[in-house]
Amino acid sequence: MDGFDISVASEIMAIFCLATDINDLKTRLGNIIVGYTKENKPITARDLKADGAMTVLLKDAINPNLVQTLEHTPAIVHGGPFANIAHGCNSVIATKLALKLGDYVVTEAGFGADLGAEKFLDIKCRKANLKPDAVVCVATIKALKYHGGMPKEDITKESIQYLERGFANLEKHVDNLKNCYGLNVVVAINKYTHDTQKEIDFLKEKLQEKKIELSLVESWGKGGEGATDLAEKITKLVEKPSNFEYAYSLNDTIEEKVRKVACKIYGAESVEFTEDALQKINEIEKLGYSSLPVCIAKTQYSLSDDPKNLECSEPFKIHVHDVILRAGAEFIVVITGKIMTMPGLPKVPSAEKIDLDANGNIVGIF
Repeated sequence: MDGFDISVASEIMAIFCLATDINDLKTRLGNIIVGYTKENKPITARDLKADGAMTVLLKDAINPNLVQTLEHTPAIVHGGPFANIAHGCNSVIATKLALKLGDYVVTEAGFGADLGAEKFLDIKCRKANLKPDAVVCVATIKALKYHGGMPKEDITKESIQYLERGFANLEKHVDNLKNCYGLNVVVAINKYTHDTQKEIDFLKEKLQEKKIELSLVESWGKGGEGATDLAEKITKLVEKPSNFEYAYSLNDTIEEKVRKVACKIYGAESVEFTEDALQKINEIEKLGYSSLPVCIAKTQYSLSDDPKNLECSEPFKIHVHDVILRAGAEFIVVITGKIMTMPGLPKVPSAEKIDLDANGNIVGIF
């Protein structure tokens, strides 16, 4: 065995985040397929009479958690599916609750616009009948230089050359949000102390050419004051008309859905399916689940399915080697490249650095 699959646990988290209430949660949990009969008919958690007990375990967890920031601003934290292997959004219940309590609601979709944003828009918004008014695309100058090919050890040094090469990555994400999904976009640059004014001005000029506003965010060091400009630009942006649409139709075939995401959102020239993947697609269609959205599992490090292809300057293909039905979550997971369905963990666990010093003080957390 050379891997570890937590697919059922991952599906439960997805179900938890997509359920609209306790009854919907129980229905979805009961729809989880745990195996197949010799006649290739699905065996569900409901068949095993496990759905009731599973619902009981989650009956309190389904209630969103109200927390506060250091400046006492309310925030709701609820659910955490990974955007590279799942749909990457917090719960539908939390989002709808927030919409009832505030004039403006900001919610996060994990990783880039090729993963979290795509799944937020094509899966969560579609399922929950949500229509976003605007999108904040968060980027860092450091990451853009890295996507431009700059070595990690030099990443804090000023370089317009690498920044310009890496700008293509940001440009693709913005283009997806603006022209594929029809949404208004503001780019928030999460400023580091080593970012130079020359680099910031370069980005601002490039984005102005695309008629996209830039906001410099320093909330990490200044708190709310460091994000005031962004907040003001968001409140103006949501007043502008938008033309939100999905990247694909649920009436498309499973293969067509994957191709539309891969070609329109990732920028791939085509998609290659293994025979095994095509066979599984055929089986899913025979079971009557072809109208479900797709949840593509892909590396977060690249628009392609190759984590080392940072610039994606040459034409590339997306390689699909497995397709998995998640009947409870109500989407079809499409496995690409060499992505593992185990959530990403560091080579050296942070716990190894945490300890108590001779005076009883906690060290190694930061």
